[in-house]
Amino acid sequence: MSLPYEFWEPVIGLEIHAQLNTKTKLFSSAPNLFGCEPNTNISVVCTGQPGSLPILNKAAVKKAVQFGLAIGAKISRFSTFDRKSYSYPDSPRNFQITQYDNPLIRGGSVTALVVGHCKTFAINRAHIEDDAGMLKHFTNFTGIDYNRAGAPLIEIVSEPCMHTAKEASAYASAIREILLYIDACDGNMEEGSLRIDVNISVRPKGQKELRPRIEIKNMNSFSFLEMAIEHEITRQIGLYTAHPEKEPIELIPLGTYRWDTEHQQTILMRKKESADDYRYFPEPDLMPLILEQSYIDELFAKLPELPRERHQRYVSQLGLTDYAASTLISDKFLSDYFEEAYALCKNSRSLCNWITNEFLGRLKAINKTFSSLAIPPSHIAKLLQLIDSNTITGKIAKDVADEMIRFPGLDPEEIVRRNPDYQPMEDSEALKTLIDEVLEANTQSRIDFKAGKEKAFSFLVGQVMKATKGKAEPKLVNELLRKKLES
Repeated sequence: MSLPYEFWEPVIGLEIHAQLNTKTKLFSSAPNLFGCEPNTNISVVCTGQPGSLPILNKAAVKKAVQFGLAIGAKISRFSTFDRKSYSYPDSPRNFQITQYDNPLIRGGSVTALVVGHCKTFAINRAHIEDDAGMLKHFTNFTGIDYNRAGAPLIEIVSEPCMHTAKEASAYASAIREILLYIDACDGNMEEGSLRIDVNISVRPKGQKELRPRIEIKNMNSFSFLEMAIEHEITRQIGLYTAHPEKEPIELIPLGTYRWDTEHQQTILMRKKESADDYRYFPEPDLMPLILEQSYIDELFAKLPELPRERHQRYVSQLGLTDYAASTLISDKFLSDYFEEAYALCKNSRSLCNWITNEFLGRLKAINKTFSSLAIPPSHIAKLLQLIDSNTITGKIAKDVADEMIRFPGLDPEEIVRRNPDYQPMEDSEALKTLIDEVLEANTQSRIDFKAGKEKAFSFLVGQVMKATKGKAEPKLVNELLRKKLES
């Protein structure tokens, strides 16, 4: 049954937890690494041993400040740490060290492309905190891996300013891109480096007051994020529509949910805690964090080109479409790869097409990436130079690209030199002979062209190119064929 979405307004806010890619953990010297044997990257601090004291990681502070500057936020020169108490098995000391009363970052915004339109989203705050461990569920028991316990996080809390699943996904993608471009987080959602909590409520259109919300925890993909939001919006509208006589809090009690990917529905995990339940109080083992303005100014001056700035440059200066620019900047490795190739080949549109369509398509077909196959950017630039100088045709270039995939270290110039089939057909007299043969074999197409059917000409061009095995220069084929037909 279709529900009356036109009468309802979803209100969505996101809490994004990004693991900072520092060498060590937030409050100890234990390695901050993923994929190691369970309970090997641990210390007395991150396992909560009695008498152990935290020491703040300067690199984590630096990366958090860089993020705040990248989103245009206010960096607090004075911030403090607090204890957030909860008794879960993956929290070895039964509390998390976070920033509650005085966060490091306040305000800020990000701009994202949502279904072809730019939209700006407001951020409430961001703060640094340490992560919990991980529960590992087996058939007959559950184990705990504390390798992640104490890993540095930045929690980014948006305003409740999103109203569709697409907006939430676009905002989260924009945050991830910024973190990648400033080298603060690797953004690997499958490994848990970036996790998203979604807060959703629904209210009648025109109403200003917020209705009760639920929270969906630990979303680790943008597709699941959109699916969960769409499901929850439909669920809440359905409850309000079916029971208009009931109070909203009766229908949507505050709770923490998870997304069940198999059944594609939200599942209640527990009733929602309040701030009082966490018993926040100032962390007694850490002094306030005080930053000099000169330190903040220096980090601002050294910020790299951010994804939105790069997108604008690609469109305004390089002539790329919005879609092409978005495709490049959404993958920092791919964008940096394009930058390196563009330094050697200034045909930006053609270069972008060859990278994002021709090569990316071939790589996806064999389940590879540019980084895993290690084709040098200079080789793709050389391939474009061979095309632009008419040394090879576009058809030959596609065959050369296939060989570049098979032999990643081989220079395209060397590939062309070794294969006689890749040598362009430069003999005009031989080409004229082939054109005569094609026209002789396709009498009806000649008649159709004389009758004004332009498609017949395109067909004949294709037959000539086929006869030359793609080695003839298309422009020359067009000129000679048209001249012959009109003579």
